[in-house]
Amino acid sequence: MTRFTSPLCHLCSLSLNNTHSRYCDACLKHFSFGPRCQRCGLPTLEPTELCGECLASPPQWERLCCIGHYQYPLSQLIHQFKYRRQFWQAKPLAELLIPHISDPAPLITSVPLHWQRYVWRGFNQSDLLARALSHSLNIEYWPGLFIRTRATIQQQGLTRSERQSNLRNAFMINSAYPNHHSHVAIIDDVVTTGSTVEHLARMLYRLGVKRIDIYCLCRTPTTNEP
Repeated sequence: MTRFTSPLCHLCSLSLNNTHSRYCDACLKHFSFGPRCQRCGLPTLEPTELCGECLASPPQWERLCCIGHYQYPLSQLIHQFKYRRQFWQAKPLAELLIPHISDPAPLITSVPLHWQRYVWRGFNQSDLLARALSHSLNIEYWPGLFIRTRATIQQQGLTRSERQSNLRNAFMINSAYPNHHSHVAIIDDVVTTGSTVEHLARMLYRLGVKRIDIYCLCRTPTTNEP
């Protein structure tokens, strides 16, 4: 006799009532984080293209697409992915992010790790996420577009001038990059101060890229940094 088992929700482990998703309908509701500014990605009271902060001082990128902020259950999934080496989480996390990307860039790249950090950790979570997005969206991925030339300290807690100094000469553009796309997206796992992706965006603008988007799992105010 053949025994049939229904697929289970990746979050609560109960039987799935929606076979087109990795999460049950009840758990999917936990990934609804409310309206956000389309430019900076931070929470707003109402949906808006530009919040007050962006009207006064817009970030270097055109649009930031994210699932939500760093709280359960998203925080749990990211922690498992990043610190417990659950690499398979890259695909379901990418699937949660994709509905928030309305106009995918034809080329994506990821925030690189310094080689010492990469050797210590053994992987780059932003690279794994970018590969999953590239496969699901059928878009080009350049993993080595940026090269991290020196290690930096954590940006959180630094002043604006300290963050700029911390990132100075920390990255370079790969000379092999063909630069044939005017629209590029930078992939990171969690964006808090935004300093790193803003620094990378400026580098791409200098190459002549016209539009730069940021795709990340979480866009979190500084006070909620994991």
